[in-house]
Amino acid sequence: MATSESLNIHDFGTAIDKKKIRVQCNFCAKVVSGFFRLKCHLGGVRKDVVPCEKVPENVKESFFYMLQERKRENLSNEVGKLCQPDLPGKRNWCPAPNVVKQFKCEPSQTAGYGSKKQLELDSEAEDNVAEHIPVPNKRLDSKITIDGDASAWQAKKNIGRFFYETGIDFSAANSPSFKRMLNETLGNDQEIPTFQELKGWILQDEMKEMQEYVKSIRHSWATTGCSILLDGWVNEKGQYLVSFVVECPEGPIYLHSADVSAIINNVGALQLLLDRVLEEVGIENVVQIVACSATGWMRTVGKKFMEKHKAVFWSVSTSHCIELILEKIVTLDGIRGIVDKAKIITKFIYRHGEILKLMRNHTQSYDLIKPSKVKFAVPFLTLENIVSEKENLKSMFMSSEWKTSVWASTPEGVTVAHLIEDLAFWTGAEITMKATVPLLRVLCLVAEADKPQVGYIYETMDQAKETIKEGFKNKKSQYIAFWKIIDGIWDTHLHSPLHAAGYYLNPSLFYSTDFYSDPEVAFGLLCCIIRMVPNHHIQELISVQLDEYRHARGAYKEGRAIDKRTSIPPAQWWSVYGKQHPELQKFAIRILSQTCDGALRYGLKRSLAEKLLMKGRNHVEQQRLNDLAYVHYNMHLQNRKRGVKSGVVAEEIDPMDDWVVDRALETLPRNGGSEWTEADCFEATENVE
Repeated sequence: MATSESLNIHDFGTAIDKKKIRVQCNFCAKVVSGFFRLKCHLGGVRKDVVPCEKVPENVKESFFYMLQERKRENLSNEVGKLCQPDLPGKRNWCPAPNVVKQFKCEPSQTAGYGSKKQLELDSEAEDNVAEHIPVPNKRLDSKITIDGDASAWQAKKNIGRFFYETGIDFSAANSPSFKRMLNETLGNDQEIPTFQELKGWILQDEMKEMQEYVKSIRHSWATTGCSILLDGWVNEKGQYLVSFVVECPEGPIYLHSADVSAIINNVGALQLLLDRVLEEVGIENVVQIVACSATGWMRTVGKKFMEKHKAVFWSVSTSHCIELILEKIVTLDGIRGIVDKAKIITKFIYRHGEILKLMRNHTQSYDLIKPSKVKFAVPFLTLENIVSEKENLKSMFMSSEWKTSVWASTPEGVTVAHLIEDLAFWTGAEITMKATVPLLRVLCLVAEADKPQVGYIYETMDQAKETIKEGFKNKKSQYIAFWKIIDGIWDTHLHSPLHAAGYYLNPSLFYSTDFYSDPEVAFGLLCCIIRMVPNHHIQELISVQLDEYRHARGAYKEGRAIDKRTSIPPAQWWSVYGKQHPELQKFAIRILSQTCDGALRYGLKRSLAEKLLMKGRNHVEQQRLNDLAYVHYNMHLQNRKRGVKSGVVAEEIDPMDDWVVDRALETLPRNGGSEWTEADCFEATENVE
């Protein structure tokens, strides 16, 4: 058994505020008022402190005997002597009757509180050992929180937010350079939060504020409905991980993350996981689940999910589906290899400072490579830029500067020069652009949209197909292969009845001259009515009200309702002008308030979720990391909703990583050419970004 002398109470609890008024047990996470009461909690000797149920027996015994010994010492010091010191058997204490004694705690017991406090001992209750005055467990939001200075309190919270938002390790708070930076910026009297404060009261305060923010968004779900977005990936250790984000017009929120490695082949267990998420969100609020992948466990569980939950739709992220379409397009004859050849050209140009400057001289400082929020779009956007600069690139490789450069005679220089002169390359590049640029425009529209897209995606994809058709001058033999690829992904993965219903209920499209209600649209609308509205009477009401909407009668034909069809979001239009038909109004708002893209558009940093899902922590540390992840991810989503770039999660993919450089600084020029200097690299990166 550990002796009482060998135990340090600070090893068994964590202060969660500055003055150590509240302390959390490391075994069961219970919060008590001070380290003394933590001893009582661990030792199990107090009637007014709940004993810890998870403390090891040897630790419990040690604190029990420690407190018993302390009780005897305190009472002995107070009374001074025994009434009958020679009496055998149980010792009888004789304090003065009806007198309440007061004494000061030893410094070792008051250090955790920040100041010494008077404690009372009731002479009539032997079991009541000296204790600190309890402090209510409330939020620290008054001016007396930190040395009477509210501004210092707020400053510490702001610094804490910086740590939580960026995901920087708390130990950075102990860095001399960090302290120097703040002192020189804010003044030497600036109080900097400690490592323990960042883990303690500041994090708890931020957690409470974030919970209030999330609660305010949750209230809107009953009206607008919501979509659950799945962000799944496999980490370096081969673990299958997934994060859950809930999307609605009021803003996205992060729920939690899960490790599904152990159940990856168990469809029933995966289904149970999704059922728990539905229960957490409220199945009556969920309109759809949007998966980030059309393959693997998401595809398997998606099929089972739709069989079980008829009222909730399952779809795949639009961005991912467009990625699948582009992957198939580049495998077609005449296009295969074009993207790789474009990569050879850009790598050669951007690896060598002399060639890069020559290219910019001929393109009027125009760069071929542009950053993008979507990584898989970079090759096609770059190819589009190469095609647009076709004549300038040809002129560059015909110039005397190129012909007299040391690179013109190198094998890679010769290869690139031949590519620039290769008619087959330019023909294939132009065909690729005709087929892919319309899809890239859809991708940009969806990825950058600040409003729900379910009411537009049906028409947008149809317009992309028509643009491809026009690009090939309506020659079916030339565009039909691309249409088949698009239709295959659309029918198999992307299309949802919600998209068809959204197209029908979007007034800006429905009342346009080119609106076309084909059987797919009619079926999608009917499917949504049946699955989303279980009450048969309300289904009939909606059918009747749809006839009023179809013929623009009543409020739908008023001047303002007509004027606002294209100037405000469709869900808002229904909220304002659909009041005469509340059943149809509610139905339309829930559909038109949904997204059609997945969680990847928010760029949540996965490393924190991976750390969160590692095993081996005690309960207290795990809960703290849960809180940190919850605050971090929701801060990021909150910033995105407000249009603020956090700067800690990459808003754009740096093409220099995968598309251009490939360890360029380690690949020095050959044949005596000018070296690729650090300054050149910096200049290239600056211009690309």
